[in-house]
Amino acid sequence: MSGHSKFANIKHKKERNDAAKGKVFTVIGREIAVAVKEGGPDPANNSKLRDVIAKAKANNMPNDTIDRGIKKAAGDAGSVNYEVLTYEGYGPGGVAIIVDTLTDNKNRTAANVRSAFTKGGGNVGTPGSVSYMFDKKGQIIIDKEECDMDPDELMMLALDAGAEDFAEEEDSFEVYTDPDDFSVVREALEKEGIPMMEAEVTMIPQTWTELTDEDAIKKMNRILDLLNEDDDVQAVYHNWDE
Repeated sequence: MSGHSKFANIKHKKERNDAAKGKVFTVIGREIAVAVKEGGPDPANNSKLRDVIAKAKANNMPNDTIDRGIKKAAGDAGSVNYEVLTYEGYGPGGVAIIVDTLTDNKNRTAANVRSAFTKGGGNVGTPGSVSYMFDKKGQIIIDKEECDMDPDELMMLALDAGAEDFAEEEDSFEVYTDPDDFSVVREALEKEGIPMMEAEVTMIPQTWTELTDEDAIKKMNRILDLLNEDDDVQAVYHNWDE
């Protein structure tokens, strides 16, 4: 599964700048609101909220910001009305793109997503038009520099907890799980004090698409930039081999 780390690492580099970090906090704030609405404000009784909190901590969100988000969502439970919508389509050169959104105004979100695709020379397709080209997996990325555990011990810990696969990359260890087993595996690693750079359920491309034309590359970046700037967009998955 060594090709997957490229996707994770590129994504990670993009999220290191402050503007992207602000967007990440907005995204996680909405996920906290939805998790609290669905399962209540107590992480002990809400595995989805535990997962979102872990994601927040992996992205260096301050504890008081997390607590504030939970309290706000618990107090406004009736007014939290985000709808989960997923869009699928193609970018230049046939690059497959999936866009996950959380929105309180689906007309606005649909218009913005279509506009992003159009401005980058792509088009939105029908549900299922590209998702079959991805595998939904839990993905946990561990920075080698931050982890003291022996790689073999780490692998056995992950596999014993229910992970499907373990990969050692140049600068990270990566654990893959079935989406239903993600929380259990993540919590087993957390219990052992394993520092996680990223931990979430994601879409892993089965194959990758290369772009060699400069104009196509520019247009693809335009689509991704516009989508990443939109507060309604929670996540963007693609199979562009950058």
